[in-house]
Amino acid sequence: SAAGVLVCLLEYPRSKRKKGSTMERCGQKYLTAVVKLLGPLTRNYYIRAVLHAALAVPAGFLLSTILGTVCLGIASGIYLLAAVRGEEWRPIEQKPRERPQGGGTMKPPPSNPPPRPPPDARRKQPELGG
Repeated sequence: SAAGVLVCLLEYPRSKRKKGSTMERCGQKYLTAVVKLLGPLTRNYYIRAVLHAALAVPAGFLLSTILGTVCLGIASGIYLLAAVRGEEWRPIEQKPRERPQGGGTMKPPPSNPPPRPPPDARRKQPELGG
């Protein structure tokens, strides 16, 4: 059960992506602070891969925990692949939102009216079939 808590602590906070935006999970900022406190022990994916593999070994001896063993083994392989590619866990930092200024960002209203169909096409067409 302590191993499950450790895995949940490591897995819940999402890492920041290299490109694009990352949505933060609900309540993630509290666990992010804990993961940041542990430093390179939790940021390095090589260490995470070894930790997941080590947790999978004792779980493999009981039939009731085989599924958890498989999941931890797959997670270990994924972390190892990510570590080989040079990835690491990075916290999502909230940037203060800038409020748009009223001066330069607003566009002026259009000066020309929108295109309209010719007057003949605007009249109601007589209904057929009656």
